[in-house]
Amino acid sequence: MKVSHVLTALGFTTLVSVHLSAQAIAQKQPESSNKNKSTKQLYLDVHHVGAGKVSAKDVAAAHQKDLAVQNKYGVNLIKYWVDEANGDIYCLAEAPNAQSVRDTHAEAHGLLPDQVNLVTAGIDANIKGKNELFLDLHVIGPGKVDANAVAGAHKKDLAIQKKHGVNLLNYWVDEKNGTIMCLAQAPNADSLINTHKEAHGLLPVKVDKVLQGQ
Repeated sequence: MKVSHVLTALGFTTLVSVHLSAQAIAQKQPESSNKNKSTKQLYLDVHHVGAGKVSAKDVAAAHQKDLAVQNKYGVNLIKYWVDEANGDIYCLAEAPNAQSVRDTHAEAHGLLPDQVNLVTAGIDANIKGKNELFLDLHVIGPGKVDANAVAGAHKKDLAIQKKHGVNLLNYWVDEKNGTIMCLAQAPNADSLINTHKEAHGLLPVKVDKVLQGQ
C-alpha cells in the first residue's frame, strides 16, 4: 500500500469549550505554559513503510498535516528525513511524551511510527556544499551507551571528517535502547563509515541516503 493511500485517513475530534472566569485564566495559563516548557523532551520516531511505498512528496504533504495539529498535543516537529529507497521516515520532535507524538500522527494522517525513541542530541552544524545527506544507525545495546561517551566519540569524528569529505551535522543518542544515529553530508556512504572507523572504530549497522524536510 502506498503512503499516499495511507495518508488519506484523517482523524476528527470535537473541541469542547470550557468556560472559565477571567481571574482563573490569568492564574492558570502561566502555570500551564511553564509546565509544558519544562516537561518537553526530544524524540526521534521511525516509520518503516516499506521499499517502494514512500515518496518525499507524499511525506511532505503528511508533514503539513502534522504541523496543523501538533499544538493540540504540545508537540513541536523540528525536522524529518525520508529514505525513499528503503521506505523509512524519521521525525525529530520536542514533545511532553512519546504518546503525544503518536497522537499527532494519528490525527493528522494515521501513519503511526513503529518506534518513538527518547533521545539526547549533539550540537547542530550547518549544511555546506551539495553533498547528499546520510543518516546512519549504531546499535550498541541497552545499558551500553552513555551520552557523554558518545560526545567524546563525536569530537574524534569531527577532527578527521574533512579527510573523508564528510560534514557531520548532528547525532542523537537513545541511552535506554543503546542506539546512536548520526546525520551527515558525505560523497557516499563509505566515506561516512570510514570516518567513524578511523576516528573510534564504532561502525554503523546501516547507512541510509535521506532527503530532509521541516
